[in-house]
Amino acid sequence: MGDDRRLAAVVALAQGMAAAHTPRESWRAAALGACRALAGAFAALSVWERELGRLRVLVNVGDRTADEDEFPDGEAYPVHQFPEITEFLHERWAAGGEPNAWVETADGPAAGRPGYCHQRVAALRRRGRGSCVVAPIVLHGRAWGELYVARSSGTPVFDRADADFATVLAAVVAAGIAQTERLEEARRLAFTDALTGLANRRAVDVRLEEAVERHRTRGDVVSLVVCDLNGLKRVNDTQGHAVGDRLLERFGSVLSLCGAMLPGALAARLGGDEFCLLAVGPSADDVVKVADELCRRAAELELGEGVACGVASTEDPIGPVSSARRLFRLADAAQYRAKAVRAARPVVAGRAGPDDPVVRLADQPPRGPAAERRSFRGRP
Repeated sequence: MGDDRRLAAVVALAQGMAAAHTPRESWRAAALGACRALAGAFAALSVWERELGRLRVLVNVGDRTADEDEFPDGEAYPVHQFPEITEFLHERWAAGGEPNAWVETADGPAAGRPGYCHQRVAALRRRGRGSCVVAPIVLHGRAWGELYVARSSGTPVFDRADADFATVLAAVVAAGIAQTERLEEARRLAFTDALTGLANRRAVDVRLEEAVERHRTRGDVVSLVVCDLNGLKRVNDTQGHAVGDRLLERFGSVLSLCGAMLPGALAARLGGDEFCLLAVGPSADDVVKVADELCRRAAELELGEGVACGVASTEDPIGPVSSARRLFRLADAAQYRAKAVRAARPVVAGRAGPDDPVVRLADQPPRGPAAERRSFRGRP
């Protein structure tokens, strides 16, 4: 491959990773870009999980065999089977060298010669491949994982020039992964409450819109639990905001624990002393049981005065739920009712009969800016 074509391949790989919106998309773009750049038939990207002592495959692309899923759940190999990543490479870096790529063939090592790797050779033979090039990926000065590209049997074997080019591609992949990690961290911070580590209001808004759309199109049960932590102002006024923050963190942990009882539920802090659980799939009765447990545990906290809890579920007689805003108003109205009557247990929208006061409160027309206690958490 000429210099111009190789430069174009590097640019295409970098652009593919830059256009990715998720880590998976980024991994796939990296593997596909490297596979095309090196005229390979197959490529994989793997990460070295030091704490588990294994090399875990993130993505397989190209001509995959029956045992090679595109995004495998459990394809991982003990690093002692691949000593070059922990021994040869480390020794070379420690001596001031570069983490260069190397080539293995179905007959043994070739360009680069880091040492015979029986597992790689056996895998090449088993899968009908003639050669592979392995390029270490270095991130923040440490081995992050490796890029692997293979060619089929009967096609030209990778040579030293290919190994050198793979080293360049691995550096481009490393830069792309670093950018993806920065973006993921920015997204995490944008959707996470800094004090409790729970999801924040923005995350709830996004997930609730998606959940209600699934309810409208597929009939999925969507339930929302809205909580108001009682006594926070008293704690702040008498014991200080540091103690108040401790109460918020403690209740956040209780909410997370209870949310784990509902598969896939989102636990969030909406702001101030307000929290919620969003569940998609579990029955309304299961959600109410969890809300009841949440009230019980909150009442046992050493700080605060328990929690006022309201529940709204599309499975209950609350009328059609065509918008996220209506479900939120219902759960919010139920929570407001629980606070007003000092209920020790959750108030559930729609369960007080045909003239349910919670449903009436949620559906009454606004009479001005102050008519609603909240306007869909800050939305107009």
